[in-house]
Amino acid sequence: MIRVTLLLLSAIFIYSAPAAAQESSADRGQTLFQSECARCHVQAEIEMRLRNDWLGEPADDLFEVIKATMPAETPGSLSDEQYLDLTAYVMRMGRVNAPPGNVTLAQLAGTTITERSGEELAEHPWPIFNGDPGANRYSPLNQINEDNVADLEIAWTWSAANYGPQQENIYVTEPLMVNGRMYATAGATRNVVSIDPATGQTLWMYRTEEGERFDNAPRKNSGKGLSYWSDGEQEIIFFVTPGYSLVALDAETGLPVDTFGEKGWVDLHEGLRTPPDYIRDDDDITLTFPPTVIDDVIVVGAAHLVSFRPPHAQNIIGDVRAYDVHTGSHLWTFKTIPERGEYGFDTWHDGTAETAAGNTGVWTAMSFDKELGHVYLPVESATGDRYGGFRPGNNLYSGSVVAVDYRTGEKQWYFQHLRHDIWDYDTPSAPVLVDLPDGSKYLVQLTKQAFAYVLDRETGEPVWEMEEVPVPQSDTPGEWTADTQPFPTRPPAYDRQGFSEDDLIDFTPEVRQLALEAIQDYRTGPLFEPPSLLDHPDGTRGTLSLPGTLGGSNWEGAAYDPATGMLYIPSRTDPAVLALVPGGDASTVDYIAGPGRTPTVDGLPIVQPPWGRVTKMNLNDGSIEWWVANADTPEHVKNHPLLEGVDIPRTGIPTRSGLLLTSELLFVGEGQGGGPYFRAHDKETGELIATIELPASQTGTPITYMHEGTQYIVMAVSASGVDPQIIALALPD
Repeated sequence: MIRVTLLLLSAIFIYSAPAAAQESSADRGQTLFQSECARCHVQAEIEMRLRNDWLGEPADDLFEVIKATMPAETPGSLSDEQYLDLTAYVMRMGRVNAPPGNVTLAQLAGTTITERSGEELAEHPWPIFNGDPGANRYSPLNQINEDNVADLEIAWTWSAANYGPQQENIYVTEPLMVNGRMYATAGATRNVVSIDPATGQTLWMYRTEEGERFDNAPRKNSGKGLSYWSDGEQEIIFFVTPGYSLVALDAETGLPVDTFGEKGWVDLHEGLRTPPDYIRDDDDITLTFPPTVIDDVIVVGAAHLVSFRPPHAQNIIGDVRAYDVHTGSHLWTFKTIPERGEYGFDTWHDGTAETAAGNTGVWTAMSFDKELGHVYLPVESATGDRYGGFRPGNNLYSGSVVAVDYRTGEKQWYFQHLRHDIWDYDTPSAPVLVDLPDGSKYLVQLTKQAFAYVLDRETGEPVWEMEEVPVPQSDTPGEWTADTQPFPTRPPAYDRQGFSEDDLIDFTPEVRQLALEAIQDYRTGPLFEPPSLLDHPDGTRGTLSLPGTLGGSNWEGAAYDPATGMLYIPSRTDPAVLALVPGGDASTVDYIAGPGRTPTVDGLPIVQPPWGRVTKMNLNDGSIEWWVANADTPEHVKNHPLLEGVDIPRTGIPTRSGLLLTSELLFVGEGQGGGPYFRAHDKETGELIATIELPASQTGTPITYMHEGTQYIVMAVSASGVDPQIIALALPD
């Protein structure tokens, strides 16, 4: 059966090199693909489509589909030899069973498409943050597998110790590896480096110099990563500086691209929207994630300081903007807070979208679907992470995922998963775009509240029914609370929600009693129990919330297996105290976050383990198959005097793991604050297969690639007292 859904090659391409009359050349096909198709299609996308749609199908059917549908505007306009070249390269690039050199049409006609092993592949990149446009964090490589993963060793290291004005203790970059070179960020000034992916040798370094802009910037750090673009001839690396400028570097030399903006720089402060009464001296805006590059469009989000104690109700608005890849000229703006007369303005009651608004940026990564023409924006909360009485209403588009046309910025649909956020449950990660084995195309938005909202990718409609659930109302003077919040009927929550006595640690009766005493001065309640006053007339000192601000999911995202429809989600079971105090001299806002340390039982976490987990979610039917703890039980728990003689299960730790999924294994790090261990699990059962010791904690999300026939797993590691570095794991020679 011809799989017409493949549509691999939507770009127009013209090819004039001589073609062999009988035999294809995958190398010629590569030249053709790189010059005209690579800017629209990455290798990971093609591999996923071949695995989903073509395994077991005749290879000559693939040739016929490419010939019948491509080029998009003039299908059938190339010669058979040229289509054969292109088919041979697509099969080689897609890691299916084309011979590595030439193949004839007769050979295609006698071949069924099957999967090649990872060992046969010489090169396989990681060209985009999160691995592919859908943020799947998946690679089909399998040179490293269950039989040999325990043999992994450090192949090389690259030190970031001497980058920036001072050493970073938390190094979170995710490298890219594309076209035989690796790229990463380093240092608080966000320098950019190119690294040899086989040896760790530095190839070039670009150092940003922003002067006062850097001094005044929020969130000074190395950032999460970079973006890559190529038209087959020119290669460009894009990134955003701490001072909020968009920079284009030549990927081969590291020099700024003079034709882009002003000598390679575009000032993102130009064109910002601020409320009329905005009075902050230093502009509170930056971005730590890479911009999103789609065809010839660069989409840029925004990040702000944590808004627990905002000095004012007004702040810079985190609109999403797009720029031209070639010139840096501004293309469009999507307004994350609507203006008067626009849809959603009335969700900010009393016109407060104009007078008491700010933030609502996309501070995390985005994802995109080029076939639909959508870029998906995970929009964060509005100003005021704990109190929003100055902005009554549901506050669109805060707490939402929004699909916009990446070419025009026009809204296609939105889904608001959180109305009037006062819990700091801002949308934390790129929506995961999943292609199920049955052909369904979903979007999964993970959240800090530990719900996975599964939506139709084209329309935004929920795949499974949503329920409007009444939620507790605030008694803080002047606060406004949404009557209901949307709860998915499927999938179930993947971490604990709401705080009650049933959640308390109970290893022994004594420990249980101490836990009950520890929470007696706090309010507890279900998910969305509002913050409360630190000195409330009823004697309570704030609200215990679960998940807390750092609980549930965060920017690390998840990993999706396109062959099975399984999603693997890291999460953290960690309560927080939501306590409010008057703004006083610190803020013109009536109430801001006050002090509130989560109670413990003599240093033991107050809630039952696991304190960190990875959950396997079946997106075929919306069920949860299993969860595993993200780490071993900490020594201070095992050896605690209150637990002497008690058999403690594997508890995990309250961190968020960085995940990597391959065709055979699930890899789990311990994340920021964890130990120096990287584990391989059986992705079917969750069984622990191997533990690899690292120089420090995995703090940057891991990647994998094949280079010169060797599969590497690479990640940033860091910890207090240890030089931040990038390490590469590989099998011994």
